[in-house]
Amino acid sequence: MRIVVENVDKKFVDNNKREVTALENINFTINEEEIVVLVGPSGCGKSTLLNIVGGLLSPTNGQVYFEGTNDIEPNLGIVFQEIALFPWRTVFENVIYGLEERGVPKKEREEKGKYYIDMVGLTGFENAYPKQLSGGMKQRAGIARALCIEPHLLLMDEPFSALDAQTRTIMQEELLTIWNRTRLSTLYVTHNIQEAVYLGDRVIVLSRHPGKIKSIINIDLPKIGRDSEQYRDQFEKYADEIWGLIRHDAQEALKEA
Repeated sequence: MRIVVENVDKKFVDNNKREVTALENINFTINEEEIVVLVGPSGCGKSTLLNIVGGLLSPTNGQVYFEGTNDIEPNLGIVFQEIALFPWRTVFENVIYGLEERGVPKKEREEKGKYYIDMVGLTGFENAYPKQLSGGMKQRAGIARALCIEPHLLLMDEPFSALDAQTRTIMQEELLTIWNRTRLSTLYVTHNIQEAVYLGDRVIVLSRHPGKIKSIINIDLPKIGRDSEQYRDQFEKYADEIWGLIRHDAQEALKEA
């Protein structure tokens, strides 16, 4: 399956009744088993674009469509920065929530719930409530919930940005391990350039408002282990290239903060 984003614009009306262009002429694809990362300065429309791809917002112009689904409504799994677990439900109950909503039989829900809880390393915490979990564990539960519906596309909006540096690094590694098992097409939003290079097959660099595609960079490094010493120079070269594209816009965005 291939996701096509074609000629997408997005305009809003702000509090002063003025029309604001958030995104302009966005064109890209997400191929089968590919992780595409959106990166750019604050206010460039990364999350807006992810929400359009996820069907949570409609584009003003253009379209997003899925090729190769045989007219089946595509399943989308979404993981947000804010970990939206239901506090009154256990880890297991949170993970299978999407299956319940779809009317999946109880036995199948239990099998899939256990499978994806194990995949994200939360076996033994099935009956824990969110308040009993660390930030990283909560985010694992959120990922398991998104995976449990077995989506055609996984959407991740800065899922690790609220975590401390060590936990964030571990979660990045675990996300690649999960991808290696699921091979899910993924659209990932981040502010973090190192994270973009570490995770992405391609990195799409957006300009500040209106968000336009400045560049699409192919990360020609192995999927696993690209942060190792032997790839360090190439890794840093990609990071420097992306920073060079973003730096001026990021400085301008800071003036408006």
